Amino acid sequence: MKRTNIKIFAGVILLALSLVVGCTKILTEEPRAIYTPQYFQTTNGVMGGLTALYAHTRNLYGNLYYQSSTECGTDESTWGQSGGSGSDFYVNDFSVAGVAPTPTLSDASNVWGQTFPYINTASGVIENASTVGISASLIAEARFFRAFDYFELVTTFGGVPLDLGAGRMKFNTSAVRTSKRDSVSIVYTKGIFPDLVQAVNDLPASARVTGALTKNVARWLLSKAYLTYGWWLANPNGIPTYPIDATRADPDGHNAQWYYQQAYNIALAAIQSPAPYGLQATYFDVNNAANDRNSEVMLYADHTQASELYNNSSLTYASGSVADNFASWTQTWTYPNITSTNKSSSWSGVNSVQRISTQGYGRPWVRNAPPIEVFTKTFADKTNDSRYDGTFTTVYRCNQTDAGISAQLYNANYLPISQGSAVLTFLNNDTTGIDYSNSVYKSGVGAGVLPGRADYVIAPSQISRVVYPGIWKIGPYRTDNAGGLGNPNAGSTRPFPIAKFSEFYFIAAEAAVQGATPTAGFAALDLIKVIRARAGKWKFNNANNAAFVADNSAAMVAATPATITIEYILAERSREYYYEGYRWYDLVRTQKWAQVAGSYSICGTAYTDHTPVTFDRTAYIKPQYYLRPIPQGQLDGMNMSDADKAAYQNPGY
Repeated sequence: MKRTNIKIFAGVILLALSLVVGCTKILTEEPRAIYTPQYFQTTNGVMGGLTALYAHTRNLYGNLYYQSSTECGTDESTWGQSGGSGSDFYVNDFSVAGVAPTPTLSDASNVWGQTFPYINTASGVIENASTVGISASLIAEARFFRAFDYFELVTTFGGVPLDLGAGRMKFNTSAVRTSKRDSVSIVYTKGIFPDLVQAVNDLPASARVTGALTKNVARWLLSKAYLTYGWWLANPNGIPTYPIDATRADPDGHNAQWYYQQAYNIALAAIQSPAPYGLQATYFDVNNAANDRNSEVMLYADHTQASELYNNSSLTYASGSVADNFASWTQTWTYPNITSTNKSSSWSGVNSVQRISTQGYGRPWVRNAPPIEVFTKTFADKTNDSRYDGTFTTVYRCNQTDAGISAQLYNANYLPISQGSAVLTFLNNDTTGIDYSNSVYKSGVGAGVLPGRADYVIAPSQISRVVYPGIWKIGPYRTDNAGGLGNPNAGSTRPFPIAKFSEFYFIAAEAAVQGATPTAGFAALDLIKVIRARAGKWKFNNANNAAFVADNSAAMVAATPATITIEYILAERSREYYYEGYRWYDLVRTQKWAQVAGSYSICGTAYTDHTPVTFDRTAYIKPQYYLRPIPQGQLDGMNMSDADKAAYQNPGY
């Protein structure tokens, strides 16, 4: 995919799609070419702008750019065979040559380009809504999204401009080609916090339509922003910021502890007043595609299989646009290369697992790959903890009927397989006696054979940049496959999760570990135990493709350490939110990037490579990389001197 520079001038509003809220109970969309200042002075204009703010989340979440910039280069993911170290997709990794993001090659550029126009849209709604008779609760939705976008920006790039050309936090109607960045502290205290406090006050407890904002969604972002800003003020490892603020002083005179306490208080308020949200009964329920838009997922970037127009991307082919939901592709290996045979005593390669648009499968890209430690450390407990089984596709099953293959097929040890049979299994633990030679049974993907088993096997220590468990939980789901393979090359039509109710427990626990005074019964240990207890409950086993009811909550709680640390919270967050786009931000917020993701091991890029190699990133995870570079397209588009442009860029780029 070709990288293009994003050229967004802060004051310009050019939207390909505007949206209006219909009289139904869901958000409906209506195409429109462009917004003008006059359009915002009408009820339809304000409502159109408001609904566009919901739609623009599709341009951030679920695409390659966000997924790569937030996952690759962390302990959750490294570059895969089809990415390759040093390519424009994977400059976030540092795996081999210490290649860093650049202003022209950085997937985080998408965050810059997909936020400023909508920040201005939100300001247009806020300034015009009351004039045309729009309620305070609807204005609060625009305030939330303005704060949401600024939070994305400040945590990615550091300080950014609050003045887009008409004054700080004002709606701008002219193309301004100069810009001045505000400090991180100003962005939080004059931009993010006031909008979110007002949103918490004015939003209703229950959503006006399915998927709309509520008081608790605003609490989620406000508590997370308070927590993140508290870390920024504390700055335990002396990470530099930009624009330079040597003292990291809070304009309102508060210290880090004050913000930790606010984060704790707000998260706890949401936990104690959850309606209409709450934890699902099992981890499987949270991520089961048939249960999408459940009560635990409070905010999502929505998609639909009913209409390409409303989906804003193709339903039949891979467009790779920013609005496409193709995050699961990025860490899906080429499982259709697995070969079986239609002969009982000699080999004739037949692809027994073909691309299909069902959860856990979909289109392979092999751009990213999970390190071995994901399976040996992060998800070490695969028996009690349901989150491993509820995160990964570990068994690839024959779908010959869907593919129209009628012949009897044979697999490892020339044992027969049929529709639904396990063709390749990623084992839970390393074991002896696996034959990876492929001298007789040719898996086509370097998998091994164990005596008496019809399925090929791969042990955790043999996971490579080309063969690894796929991502089940964010995989595609269609109800229009008509019994066939469906449209596995299209982007997923599932909503991509942005905010989950479960994160309140993590936010409050992290704030408590950082010094917030907890309420009795809601200390960090109590909060984490709730999450772990739920993780011990099973209703379905993906690996066995069968119902499985078990309650291992007691074992999970008993295994929880008595003292909760930041490192333990980060490990739990990875088990809970693996590959959902949290990880880089988590490691940067807590300043644990080098400590947690400094080294990893993985086998190479060839199917026959079964030799793990350990890579050390620590020398390359430099303090300046805690901020991403300002996109070159932004700098090129500004009418400023070279010296001013250089000063506008983050140090080290």
